[in-house]
Amino acid sequence: LAGVGKSPSRFDQKKLENLNGLYIRAADDTRLAELVAERLGVDATGRAAIERAMPVLKLRAANLNELAEGARFLFAVRPLPIDEDARPLLEGGNTEVLAALHTTLDALPHWDTEALETAVRGVAETRGIKLGAAAQPLRAALTGRRTSPGIYDVLALLGRQESLARIADQMAVTADR
Repeated sequence: LAGVGKSPSRFDQKKLENLNGLYIRAADDTRLAELVAERLGVDATGRAAIERAMPVLKLRAANLNELAEGARFLFAVRPLPIDEDARPLLEGGNTEVLAALHTTLDALPHWDTEALETAVRGVAETRGIKLGAAAQPLRAALTGRRTSPGIYDVLALLGRQESLARIADQMAVTADR
């Protein structure tokens, strides 16, 4: 009894989330993909897409609900609904940034994360803007949200055709405003 403290016990939610996140990052991608696919109600094809994305999805997730929410962009139907906090990223001069990104990405011979990173960085440098000023509108156009996995991973996971179509959709929507 000498080792028992007098202060009452308490439940630490942040510690639980941190510990759960550690277990998620160490978990098998296939098993996590099955659990997320159940939450999202997707078929075997969707589960395969989630499994491909799992290495980047699980880096930021603290629980299965966050994993599922992070994977939603893979199954979003075009034109994407844009979150209110992501909408400002698609306004103003960002339409021209998206147009430059679309043109540059469309001309890429290879669609892999290295080529995509080089292309996005090149557009930012050419336009004299910071990388974030190019990547954030691109993220909003591709996912409809302000946050997502790394932008080059998002581009690679969506593929050339879907990525370019989502960018074109947002350019058309903002041009109509």
